[in-house]
Amino acid sequence: MANFFLDNRDIQFLFEHIDLSELAKIQEEDTANGDADYVPIDEDDAVDNYRRVLEILGQIAAETIALNAEQIDREGNTLNDDGTVALHPLVRENLDLLTQADMMGFTLPRKYGGLNCPSLVYTMATEIISRADTSLMNMFGLQGIAETMHAFASQEIKDEFLPRFANGEVTGAMVLTEPDAGSDLQAVRLRAYQDEEGNWFLNGVKRFITNGCAEVLLTLARSEPDISDGRGLSLFVSERSERIRVRHLEDKLGIHGSPTCELVYDDLPARLIGERQRGLITYVLALMNGARVGVAAQSLGVAEAAYRLARTYAHTRQQFGGPIERLPAVAEMVTDMRIHIEAARALAYETSRVCDHGNNNLRILEWSTDLDKDEKKRRKQRSRALKRLNSMLTPMCKYYCSEMSCRVADNTVQILGGSGYMKDYAAERYLRDARITTIYEGTSQLQVVAAVRGVASGTFENFVKDFEEKDYQDPLLDELKQKLIEAREQIIQAIAFIKTQSTSYLDLAGRRLVDSAIAVIVGHLFLGQGTACDRKKRVARRFIETQMAVLRMNCEQILAGDTAAMDEYEILAGPVPTTD
Repeated sequence: MANFFLDNRDIQFLFEHIDLSELAKIQEEDTANGDADYVPIDEDDAVDNYRRVLEILGQIAAETIALNAEQIDREGNTLNDDGTVALHPLVRENLDLLTQADMMGFTLPRKYGGLNCPSLVYTMATEIISRADTSLMNMFGLQGIAETMHAFASQEIKDEFLPRFANGEVTGAMVLTEPDAGSDLQAVRLRAYQDEEGNWFLNGVKRFITNGCAEVLLTLARSEPDISDGRGLSLFVSERSERIRVRHLEDKLGIHGSPTCELVYDDLPARLIGERQRGLITYVLALMNGARVGVAAQSLGVAEAAYRLARTYAHTRQQFGGPIERLPAVAEMVTDMRIHIEAARALAYETSRVCDHGNNNLRILEWSTDLDKDEKKRRKQRSRALKRLNSMLTPMCKYYCSEMSCRVADNTVQILGGSGYMKDYAAERYLRDARITTIYEGTSQLQVVAAVRGVASGTFENFVKDFEEKDYQDPLLDELKQKLIEAREQIIQAIAFIKTQSTSYLDLAGRRLVDSAIAVIVGHLFLGQGTACDRKKRVARRFIETQMAVLRMNCEQILAGDTAAMDEYEILAGPVPTTD
């Protein structure tokens, strides 16, 4: 039987290589499981359960979801006259299968009917689903909405909604953006108001809402009309009713199975999540961090699907007396596609692992009643450090994985040549589906702006120094480590120069600086993998040798201090085109 988990050697390698037992031990500790049918006896049992879950998901993805993807892409979903959306029957079939397999409460505690999996395992699952159908991830991958409610909502709301998410009765949408407030969420205007009895209602319009036809809507709205910035925003939960309608279904380049909606709120009843005025500052930021890792996993999935098509085609397509994979230019393209997928996967999984440790540390601080004063102080310090690290790694992995997926999908079309441009092959669908990943949940440019602060403030340096202390017995790995140490010193030199320039220069140099930092981080991750796998030593060598040359170029360009893109913008960009 086909299986998208069992046929992926790299995911299985990382499943074994990363210390999942450590995560599972804390994940299960102090967890209230209620009347759960299954509770693992120890961390090894929990890890074995994670594997079984991924095997089941891998089979569903390969044998049903992937086979449905092409028809869903061609036919899409339907907007009804009453402002509701009819999902494509095969989308509904996919969701029903996932529900029957108990996959819709992936990270929720067992007392709500969830699987209580760590974020790392959820990232693996999201990648597997996205390889089968990139668009379906936008429903499967929105389980972070339930996580946000679990983290911040009242017990009454959690008890009411979370079991319904876990049993697949409802799906959710995070309703943030508006026609005049895209990435700038501080500009959100949708109005939240209370009646004389204190009940909340929502009025206004939201746009570009992924899965906006969902049964449960988590909406960012302005509850404080006198406060114009993010401090005036609160987060609300609502259920679908006649008081909200889909006015328009977006006609998109790709991910056609995922309905993207324009929503009109007409005095929709709502309930406050957490406290007033913390909607953007606390709750949505937490929600978006999870969503960005989800998009990174989605990017990995579509890149994996595209690569496999390219690899097979290059092996079977005969030209010039042999398969085209023997042509040096094609061989290098295929090789680098594979390596950069593995590089992005290493970064995404490491980010998920760090997020798990951050969440678990907070859980211990919140639930443990027997921590002594010194232990509590140590955990609070660790919490702050992990928060800084997550704030850098999360945008890094979303940026790197999404940009990688676009390159891989584009190269797949190139390797297939004229066939890749035709709808006879899935290559053109992979390219269309991949393109959105660099845009939604914050564009690549915004991810760089978010990540570069961590690179420049010392978080990057502290993170990689832990890797530099590792002692490799293998001469090749040790030699490569020294190159990464030299590269880190080059980055520090570039940062020192940036700090002597105007404040805007950090953003101008941001992409080159973040790219350089990612190359060093991934290089160290590959070295660690190389201790367990001979092939990974070769992957590490190829990646580090090629990327260190790019890093040197990026650092040299930063040190050149060229600001012409800002200073001479009108001259270099030319006049604004006219329609005359």
